[in-house]
Amino acid sequence: MGKLLVIDDERNVSFSIADVFTDSEIEVRSADNGQAGLQIVTEWNPDVILLDLRLGHESGLDVFQQIRQIDLKALVIFMTGFGTSEIAIEAMKHGAFDYIVKPLDANHLRELVRQGCQIRRLVHVPAFVGETERVDTQPQQIIGNGKLMREVCKSIGRIAPQNVNVLILGESGTGKELVARAIYHHSRRSSEPFLAINCAAIPDSLLESELFGHEKGAFTGATQRRIGKFEQCQGGTLLLDEIGDMPPTTQAKMLRLLQEGTFERVGGNETLHCDVRILAATNQDLDGRIQHNAFRRDLYYRLCGVSITLPPLQSRREDIPELAHHFLFRYGAEIGSNVQTIAPETLDLLTNYSWPGNIRELQNVIRSALIASTGTVLLPAFLPQEILCEENSPHEEPLPEVSEDLASWQSLPGLLDCWLAEGTQDLYRQALDKFDRLVIGRAMQFTGGNQLRASELLGLSRVTVRNRLRMFIAQDEAVRRSTAEQTTSSGFPFRD
Repeated sequence: MGKLLVIDDERNVSFSIADVFTDSEIEVRSADNGQAGLQIVTEWNPDVILLDLRLGHESGLDVFQQIRQIDLKALVIFMTGFGTSEIAIEAMKHGAFDYIVKPLDANHLRELVRQGCQIRRLVHVPAFVGETERVDTQPQQIIGNGKLMREVCKSIGRIAPQNVNVLILGESGTGKELVARAIYHHSRRSSEPFLAINCAAIPDSLLESELFGHEKGAFTGATQRRIGKFEQCQGGTLLLDEIGDMPPTTQAKMLRLLQEGTFERVGGNETLHCDVRILAATNQDLDGRIQHNAFRRDLYYRLCGVSITLPPLQSRREDIPELAHHFLFRYGAEIGSNVQTIAPETLDLLTNYSWPGNIRELQNVIRSALIASTGTVLLPAFLPQEILCEENSPHEEPLPEVSEDLASWQSLPGLLDCWLAEGTQDLYRQALDKFDRLVIGRAMQFTGGNQLRASELLGLSRVTVRNRLRMFIAQDEAVRRSTAEQTTSSGFPFRD
């Protein structure tokens, strides 16, 4: 449950805001002056603070500075009745999360407070379980002592203190946000702001404004200046989630910021300097997107100061029992379940399931099983049907058969000689493409077309294998089309 504090000298405003969150999981308290608000901040530690800029004879900006002395990471949203207030903009430059204009829009307020509670959790809840802590007392932690996760944690320890950008790769649901939070907590910027933005969740037309801000009149609906995430996060850390979905125009502006440390607001001419550490995360194959001109290669190299790749859950099966018990204790307390342990045969089913949705799917499965359970032991009968029916041999929808024009290793030198004779300027990429075709093709043949098993043999994620197969198919189709067009253009498409 989130905690919201409203500091406003107009009681009707506080009552109206409390009414907005009546049916939500947000607990609301209010104060009608700055000193009362500071007392609540000290004793209650709210997640989000809604602070009026004018509190009778007090200045909301002065109260804000006092709040920062109590909690440097306090997440404050200013309320103002003056839509062009430069004071609110100035406050954001000094660490405020956002500001909203009265009369308040209920839907916008709910979304802003929800975002604020999420960011507060990111900033304050540590991402690792301490040696003396029980995992069931920590809701959002990196869990797992298997070999792969130990290597991930070692990488975090090496990378976090360095002031470099980090690219976090992995399938959806593998815990990329937790890794970003761990890097932030163990970095030299841990006392500075941390903000996160999902590039895929914001329309392309608005993403640039969200990141860089905009000037009044920059576009239709821009009735006032807006401070973007980079200005809000000055000196801190910014997580760009789903970076692979960033539109090309925004990519170009991001590249300049990373190269020169400067940017302009949308519709503005003032050059602003930026000191922000960027953590970027994606579940997409950026190499493939670069080859299809959907992502800039130069931006990729700038973002990837170092990278961390998270393994899919099916590659770290030794961690599944610990994760399952963690979710059992976590959701058992929320639901009020009597289940205390997981039956061995249930653990066997969970451990051998393919988990296409990774940790997020395991989390939902345990929650659903607890709701359906009776007694004190989680039995197989309480698990969803797809886990009971999989029989430990998951199959994916088959892709079209991939043609293999490289018959064996022995033919590769001959191909290299041909390319050299032709004067190719792309020898390395062509050779890698043929290598991938041979290795992935052999793995697919060996497993009878099972992508999951092939990915395990190759040591690659299923996303990478799937994307490579689709790329091969697209290349083959392009060659077939080109051949057909050449045949047609010759004037003799048919034999006599």
